[in-house]
Amino acid sequence: MDSVKENLLILISTPYYIFIIGIEILLSHFQHRKLYTFKNTISNIYLMLLNGGIDLLFRVVYISIVFSFCYQHKIFNWSLGFWYWFALLIAEDFLYYWLHRFDHEIRFFWATHVTHHSSEKMNFTVGFRSSVFQPLYRFIYFLPLPLLGFEPWDIVFIYAATQIWGIFVHTELIKKMGWLEYILVTPSHHRVHHSSNPKYLDKNMGMFLIIWDKLFGTFQKELDENEYQPIRYGLTKNIEKPNAINLIFYEWNAIMKDISRNDISFSQKLKYIFGKPGYSHDGSRLTSEELKIQEQQATV
Repeated sequence: MDSVKENLLILISTPYYIFIIGIEILLSHFQHRKLYTFKNTISNIYLMLLNGGIDLLFRVVYISIVFSFCYQHKIFNWSLGFWYWFALLIAEDFLYYWLHRFDHEIRFFWATHVTHHSSEKMNFTVGFRSSVFQPLYRFIYFLPLPLLGFEPWDIVFIYAATQIWGIFVHTELIKKMGWLEYILVTPSHHRVHHSSNPKYLDKNMGMFLIIWDKLFGTFQKELDENEYQPIRYGLTKNIEKPNAINLIFYEWNAIMKDISRNDISFSQKLKYIFGKPGYSHDGSRLTSEELKIQEQQATV
């Protein structure tokens, strides 16, 4: 298997991760900021290992079989060079945006992605707090890529490369990045994404480029504290007992509880599975849009 490029990327990026995490821990200590806790960090590593294990086991299906089949039936041939890699980066980042957006807008997928947002801290290790079961369906969004003539292992390589940037943006220590704020997803943008404040919910879905959010109406800049309330990280209702099992299955258990009710219709049961997170037939819970409306009405 042509996994040499990805293995080299892992080899190069590992010291980078160790360095930036070490610097952040030291600065957090000297500045008397509680950016890290032992339990939170262990949870991040635990979720990363589970996600990585599932991904490695499932690769024989989505790379060796599905991606390879699509590549054999490709509709376009590329000459390997700058434009090949540039086009792959843009196309893959665009498709990731929709993967990430649907993870937020459809409860069935949110039940997997919620683990990444369950941290009440924001630091570099939160970037490793993976959506455990996402590798089982993530590849579906990238099926157009091998059909367009991009080699399966190159797709995996670019995804891994953009993930390095995705780790970097999980921090409170880097404020603004100048002109890069207009092009790339930055720590400022991603702090908004991890916020549970109503105005910030479901914003800034990009991995590498922020342009997709600006094009499709999901962009929100980070506001100064004199413009809006300070960021609260985590969920709108945090997991009460964030142990090893609940971190993964909390939302799935909540879905099962909702659809097991005898006082709702079949269509309402479907909405509890495939509707927006926070949907409730009786208004006992609110979606992100409803929370935003509630906040706006409260400030009038």
